[in-house]
Amino acid sequence: MRTLILDAVCGHSVLGVAGISLLKNTRHSVSLMMVALLALVHSCGWCMAQPASDEGRVQPVGKVEEVKTGFAFTEGPAWSQQGSLFFTDIPNAKIHSFSEKSNEIGTFTSDSGHANGILVDASDRILVCQMDGRVVQYDADTAKYKVLADTYEGKRFNAPNDLVIDKVGGIYFTDPLFRAPQPLPQGIQAVYYISPGGIVSRLTGDIAAPNGIGLSPDGKRLYVIPSRQAEMLVYDVTGPGKISNGRTLCRLTQPQGKDHTGGDGMAVDVDGNLYVTTNLGVEIFSQAGKHLGLVTFPEQPANVTFGGSDRKTMYVTARTGLYRVAMPIAGLKPN
Repeated sequence: MRTLILDAVCGHSVLGVAGISLLKNTRHSVSLMMVALLALVHSCGWCMAQPASDEGRVQPVGKVEEVKTGFAFTEGPAWSQQGSLFFTDIPNAKIHSFSEKSNEIGTFTSDSGHANGILVDASDRILVCQMDGRVVQYDADTAKYKVLADTYEGKRFNAPNDLVIDKVGGIYFTDPLFRAPQPLPQGIQAVYYISPGGIVSRLTGDIAAPNGIGLSPDGKRLYVIPSRQAEMLVYDVTGPGKISNGRTLCRLTQPQGKDHTGGDGMAVDVDGNLYVTTNLGVEIFSQAGKHLGLVTFPEQPANVTFGGSDRKTMYVTARTGLYRVAMPIAGLKPN
C-alpha cells in the first residue's frame, strides 16, 4: 500500500512487471524493495496522493513547496487579479500579501478584526470575514475597510468565518462559534446571505460549526463544510440567497481512532471538484461526492485556494505556514 501511495504522487512506477519478477527470483528482495522505496521517497518530497492507477483520481503534478513559515495561525488564502495572494494571520490580526513575481510577503493591514476568510472577486473587491463580528470590504489602495454587514435581527454575528460570492454579487457566509462571545450572540451557528442591496437573511438552521463554503461552477449548488461533523453538506440554489434540499454530499476520511472530525476551508476547480482541508490534508471529492484523492502537507491545513497565471497552483494555509503545489486542474475563478 505504501508503494502504491508514493507511486501515485510521483507519477511513475518503480515496480513494474519485470521488477516484480526480479524480486521473486532474488534472495535480496527485501533489500531491493527498501532501496526502491527510499529512492521514491527522496524523489517525491512532501507530496502524497491516492493511487494514480485508479481512474478519476486527482493528484499533484509537482512537489509541495514551503513558501514561508513562522506565522501564528494562517487562514483565508485568496488570489487577486493582480497576481498576488492575500492570506490572514488570525491571532496577530493581520492580512498579508504574497507576490508570486517577487516571491516576497508583505503586510496588507494590521487592522484585520481577526480576519479569517478572504475572497477577491472578479472586480478585485477584497471581501473579508472578520471574526470580530463583521463582513467587510477593504480598499486595495488604502487598506481601509467598510462594513457590509455586522448584525442580523439587531444582534451581532457570532464570528463570520468564510464566504463566497454569487453571479449577482450576493455574498454567502458562515457564522460558527470560533472566537465568538459566549453565549453566542445569534444563538445558533448558521449560514447567511448578504444581497447586493445589503439585506441580510439567514439561510439555515443550526449547523455543527459551519466553516468553509463554496458554489458549484454553474452556481446551482452551495457547499457547506462543518468543522464538527464528518458529513459535508450540499444545498440546491433556487435563486439568489435561496437554498433548499440540504443533504450530505460526502463523508470525510477520519483519522485513526477518531470520529466526527470535520473540514475547515474549501475550494472548487473548473470541473466542479471540491478540495476540502481536513485533519489529514486536502481531501478531494467530485460533485457527486466520490473521493478522488488526498494531498498531505507538513502541517495540518486550514484553508485552500488556487492561484497563478493559470490558476493551477494550489495554495494552502496550514497552521504556521503557507504552502503551494502544482495541480492538473485549474481552480474556479470567483464571480
